[in-house]
Amino acid sequence: MARGLPSIASLARLCQKLNRLKPLEDSTMETSLRRCLSTLDLTLLGVGGMVGSGLYVLTGAVAKEVAGPAVLLSFGVAAVASLLAALCYAEFGARVPRTGSAYLFTYVSMGELWAFLIGWNVLLEYIIGGAAVARAWSGYLDSMFSHSIRNFTETHMGSWQVPLLGHYPDFLAAGIILLASAFVSCGARVSSWLNHTFSAISLLVILFIVILGFILAQPHNWSAEEGGFAPFGFSGIMAGTASCFYAFVGFDVIAASSEEAQNPRRSVPLAIAISLAIAAGAYILVSTVLTLMVPWHSLDPDSALADAFYQRGYRWAGFIVAAGSICAMNTVLLSLLFSLPRIVYAMAADGLFFQVFAHVHPRTQVPVAGTLAFGLLTAFLALLLDLESLVQFLSLGTLLAYTFVATSIIVLRFQKSSPPNSPGPASLGPLTKQHSSFSDHLQLVDTAHASVPEPGELKPALRTYLGFLDGYSPGAVVTWALGIMLASAITIGCVLVFGDSTLHLPHWGYILLLLLTSVMFLLSLLVLGAHQQQYRKDLFQIPMVPLIPALSIVLNICLMLKLSYLTWVRFSIWLLMGLAVYFGYGIRHSKENQRELPGLNSTHYVVFPRGSLEETVQAVQPPSQAPAQDPGRME
Repeated sequence: MARGLPSIASLARLCQKLNRLKPLEDSTMETSLRRCLSTLDLTLLGVGGMVGSGLYVLTGAVAKEVAGPAVLLSFGVAAVASLLAALCYAEFGARVPRTGSAYLFTYVSMGELWAFLIGWNVLLEYIIGGAAVARAWSGYLDSMFSHSIRNFTETHMGSWQVPLLGHYPDFLAAGIILLASAFVSCGARVSSWLNHTFSAISLLVILFIVILGFILAQPHNWSAEEGGFAPFGFSGIMAGTASCFYAFVGFDVIAASSEEAQNPRRSVPLAIAISLAIAAGAYILVSTVLTLMVPWHSLDPDSALADAFYQRGYRWAGFIVAAGSICAMNTVLLSLLFSLPRIVYAMAADGLFFQVFAHVHPRTQVPVAGTLAFGLLTAFLALLLDLESLVQFLSLGTLLAYTFVATSIIVLRFQKSSPPNSPGPASLGPLTKQHSSFSDHLQLVDTAHASVPEPGELKPALRTYLGFLDGYSPGAVVTWALGIMLASAITIGCVLVFGDSTLHLPHWGYILLLLLTSVMFLLSLLVLGAHQQQYRKDLFQIPMVPLIPALSIVLNICLMLKLSYLTWVRFSIWLLMGLAVYFGYGIRHSKENQRELPGLNSTHYVVFPRGSLEETVQAVQPPSQAPAQDPGRME
């Protein structure tokens, strides 16, 4: 060894001394996450969560089997529907900057049981999403080596012909999930750095695909001789849209990470808007050049983009695309595995899930138990299940979560708002972390402060014309109108999707039923719009409420009904498992149900099953759960 250079042993001793000199974290570090993510971090987290998943997993499969070249329209409709949902997520992410995403948003507006079911549903979304992406990642890597990995596995392990299961155990997919889980366990900064690197490579490869793809484009591939632009008709486009929703789940990752954002009120809405625009543009452009390069019916659904360049004789380009797809899907895995344990952490911190998942490592400030446990579960599913079954299963869960968040936005708008200086999640000022349960932060109303007119009351300008609605308690008419709106939205979806095929309605009956339900839907929106909403100039808020959330609900319901009945059966089984967990564990350990001491009153709003939007609860932290205050940790 050269003179003057330190040995490995001396470097190790130096690291040990530095670690001993580093001050130990306060006890609150075990129950809180570190605010370390910038707007760029969140944007790339969302881009990584969206671009890789849909571009390389869905494009080829939907184009060949569902929509044909009209897959670009499927992506466009899915982008519009996702934009409506993304606006709802953006408002909630700015208003309630806590980890938990759709689970927390539903908890704020609808109560514990609905929140648990949505949280349970979001867990499924991330688990299945991670397994599906890992399967696709394995397929693209296998295609780079002429499917030698698959041939080796089938030769030595055999192949299966079982419904829902893959043709062979995919050890490569399981291995990449375990490796990604290990990196995510190292902390948010490590995950963010890796995500930046892979996202930059992925965007460069997408630009390469679009430029070379348009150079190789042949309009003849959209002609009638090849089946036409929309060979499966409008039904195929909508069915493709239902599957393409899987491509836009990345902005949910941004909302799930809002508690770790440095400035969540600004960065969360901005990151959601930018990442969704980038992803939608990438999907539409790439699906266009893909179906113009080669006939849609000749695509390989497992590795469509790389295979398209192979078919045109550009094997070197196919190799670049395959390498880019691996980088892109690495970002998806990192995003999903980054958010998954945080949803579990939110539920466990409220006592609705096993408490081991509420522990945050004092140094990395990552919920390590949730990361490793659910990483193992995701790896197990990727090892065994088929890619197509995973994708269909995921779309239903995503759409249901979007529907509940859109409904929660309407509920929240007609609740009373807390004053700007009140110690709640909507507070403008910095908050000291004093509680370990998210429900402890849901002080939405300070009963000592009343606004005139209050949200949920009839607007003063309309009392002359709609005075018969003014005799009810604040929120009662809103509750009924919201229930009628949801019922009519479900009916509209059933008529549009099943009116011809399943219900066998005559044409006049189809039109009449559609008109009646549409009138009920519009009347309920008018009644909602006639009531006072809460407005916050200091926060991002969706324009045209309740219209935009209501349109999102209708579109989500229509797309959910387009999925196969087997998907609904599997999803129902998962929900039954969730109910068993809730009634067997969650309801007995819920922090909300364990509050017994008197204290400061706050107001928590629910829609079901009470007829009023308002229910007063005691916002008291159990002594055994309240960690010491840390003045240095401000949120």
